[in-house]
Amino acid sequence: MTRLPLIVLAASGSAALLAGAFLFQVLGYAPCQMCLWQRWPHAVAIAIGLIALATPRIRALLAWAGAAAAAITAGLGFFHTGVEKGWWEGPSSCSGGGLEAVDGADLLSTDIAPIVMCSDVVWSLFGLSMASYNGLISLALALIWIIAARRPD
Repeated sequence: MTRLPLIVLAASGSAALLAGAFLFQVLGYAPCQMCLWQRWPHAVAIAIGLIALATPRIRALLAWAGAAAAAITAGLGFFHTGVEKGWWEGPSSCSGGGLEAVDGADLLSTDIAPIVMCSDVVWSLFGLSMASYNGLISLALALIWIIAARRPD
């Protein structure tokens, strides 16, 4: 397989993961801060894939950039998995800290977004959370991007 179909495959994989994340949100699974962080590199990978369609001269370079984006979200997914499993602490923005500055009326208000702890697993399949699946699938996507970078046009 040549470079372009591999780039399309990898970018489509990021699009599928991003669509799945939004579907879970529509189904009522509110994302935590780290879940949101994991979405940004997928958006970047999709943009890289679209740019690669129009710029054949720099497709190899773009494929390396796509690999970096996929590797970043894979790393975030694996880090998030460690937070969920209690192997290490997550960022303070994921712990619900800072609530002492909020008064009781604000906490009871239905106008604020729900606080979702990064250490809580809200969905799992075969013992793996959404963060774990993102890490594993994104690692595979990074490998596809790398293969694309090394293939001829």
